[in-house]
Amino acid sequence: MTRPADGQHGILVLSCQDAPGIVHAVSGLLVQEQCTIVESHQFDSLSSGMFYMRVEFKHVDGAPLDLPALRRSFEETAQRFGMSWRLADASERQRVLIMVSQYAHCLNDLLFRNSVGELNLDVVAIVSNHPTLKDTADFYGVPFHHIPVTRETKAEAEAALLDIVREERVELVVLARYMQILSDDLCRQLGGRAINIHHSMLPSFKGARPYHQAHARGVKFIGATAHYVTADLDEGPIIEQEMLRVDHSSSPEQLAARGREAETRALAHAVRWHTENRVIIHGNRTVVFE
Repeated sequence: MTRPADGQHGILVLSCQDAPGIVHAVSGLLVQEQCTIVESHQFDSLSSGMFYMRVEFKHVDGAPLDLPALRRSFEETAQRFGMSWRLADASERQRVLIMVSQYAHCLNDLLFRNSVGELNLDVVAIVSNHPTLKDTADFYGVPFHHIPVTRETKAEAEAALLDIVREERVELVVLARYMQILSDDLCRQLGGRAINIHHSMLPSFKGARPYHQAHARGVKFIGATAHYVTADLDEGPIIEQEMLRVDHSSSPEQLAARGREAETRALAHAVRWHTENRVIIHGNRTVVFE
């Protein structure tokens, strides 16, 4: 949920090789800067030897934080431990572009959650290869860009998309059931800042009519997977997976309806956690501090 107005909150997210003294160094610096910790999570991976941490903090008297000064103060600590890190304002709304084709459920869900304050996004554009959902964009007051895609025009369409990403200073691209495969080059350019929703648990039923395949196999769960986009199709780091029980009496249409429910939940969770700086990518895995 959106953070209540009780003073500016900062978020420090870091990862590095585990070593003694990391928590002490971070908390000591915050004390030195007259800050108090509001929320703290950490994870020490025994398999990789990596340490991950997310700390949310504010000034002890509720005064505004000087984040540039805090970044300068933290540099020495970060260098000493060889950290990958970022320091952000918890209230800052990330600029988000949503891509969609003709299925409306994920787009509707994200825009509705954002409108009631469950998400804290600045949705600056909706891009679609079909004009079908322009009315939805208009209802929420979001600019709609229809960029048709064919095999012959794919390169031009992706260039047009990147123009919007640059012009709107987009920080996150969300593929809300966008039914086109992105090129390897586009995936690289959007690395770490593009989230896709897949219509089942990964690995999955591949190809057309996945819910009919699931019905034919008598599945007992319907799932969805939200993951970062990479050049390896549907192989990017997984952020969230949602699973709902079904049984032999469910028709393919009922399975699809349950699937839409799982997709909206998984994608909303993934977008919220990413935009709240709760996700750290390490190789093909993620650490998610819910």
